[in-house]
Amino acid sequence: MDDPQTILIVAPDLDYLEWATKHLAAKDLRILRCDHAEKAIKVCDTTRVDLVIADLVLQPFDGLTLLTRLRAAHPATLVILTAAFPTTAQVIEATQLGAQDILKKESLTFELRHVVETALQAIEDRRTAGTSEKTNQATDSRIKIVGNSRALQDVFKIVGRVARTDAPVLVSGESGTGKELVAHAIHEYSPRSKNTIIAINCGAIPENLLESELFGHEKGAFTGAISRRAGLFEQCDGGTLFLDEIGDMPTPVQVKLLRVLQDGTFTRVGGTEMQKSDVRIVGATNKNLAEEVARGNFREDLFYRLNVVELHLPPLRARAEDIPLLAEHFLRLTIKRNGIAPMKLSAEALEHLKNHRWPGNVRELENTIARVCALASNDVLLPSDIQFTRTFSDPDADDAATMKALEHLQKAAPKGVKLASWITERIQELPK
Repeated sequence: MDDPQTILIVAPDLDYLEWATKHLAAKDLRILRCDHAEKAIKVCDTTRVDLVIADLVLQPFDGLTLLTRLRAAHPATLVILTAAFPTTAQVIEATQLGAQDILKKESLTFELRHVVETALQAIEDRRTAGTSEKTNQATDSRIKIVGNSRALQDVFKIVGRVARTDAPVLVSGESGTGKELVAHAIHEYSPRSKNTIIAINCGAIPENLLESELFGHEKGAFTGAISRRAGLFEQCDGGTLFLDEIGDMPTPVQVKLLRVLQDGTFTRVGGTEMQKSDVRIVGATNKNLAEEVARGNFREDLFYRLNVVELHLPPLRARAEDIPLLAEHFLRLTIKRNGIAPMKLSAEALEHLKNHRWPGNVRELENTIARVCALASNDVLLPSDIQFTRTFSDPDADDAATMKALEHLQKAAPKGVKLASWITERIQELPK
């Protein structure tokens, strides 16, 4: 390396600037720092800066504006943003604008050095390859996905990157994790945002009607088809089609969907004329589609066409730190929607909510808060006001019960005997 790589740290907190400088100090690395966004622009205009680490809260303009201006004027300079509590929109927009990463301040001690070293290595690799980056444009959005956990922020970053493309996206995750919200975020941050997004549940509509819903039908195609009807692919031409529970799509419809993904063409039910539509597909499933392919329930070729980008939503129990934020968010929405007197969740109630396993995920939490508001007699909500409904199994509880049963059987089986063989023998001994 001929010249030392240069980092510019931008933040209003002088103590933080001092800490970050010492924390990142390394041989052949030059570290500059300033406490003002305008000064940062001037430094980058007069000095070759490889990496900027900027706080989201700056003067006289914020970190997103600084990112935009730096990417326009100095596209080869990478930018990492830091924030105390970055919002959904900030994380997605920062990623779209071309930020290398956006880090929560509370995790800087553990993450900053690794992220910076990775960025600097990428810069060096890019120099060696002689490539350069292009500026990205931002789009506005009003999508609201509540959560500040690292797991969810990783989702936001993928949304920000994939939204710029037309690649099909497969959103996986348990029921109630917010897959449709993510699909809307992908659409609203994409160049297609001025056009329509339409959602359809593939598992809730009979096969013959689903084909008609998606691809339309000609007059007389079936009983009740009294006129020609455009399907969803025609209705959202230029937009996004969200196929929820795509793992439940019947095989004949899968064949027609595969053709649309391949060349954008299809025929209406009962028709012969080829139609063409420019639609971005976002699919969602709570099933393991790879396993469904192995079982013969889902076409392998369609799976690979859909799974260009896979985005997995973590269950709520895996991001418990988001539960208080979500609970208070749903409480505000319920109060506003129903015009009821203000209420507040006590610290004990929030802790009680955090300790629940939430097999129904975010949807269960929303319903729980709605029930609490409907039944509460006080304006301060306590653990005793919270009632959980268990109408389906907790996946983790099922796993734990299975492991406990296996441990019991293992103890009961003679030593040196394979457990599977021993269980089979015991089953054969049962009365017919």
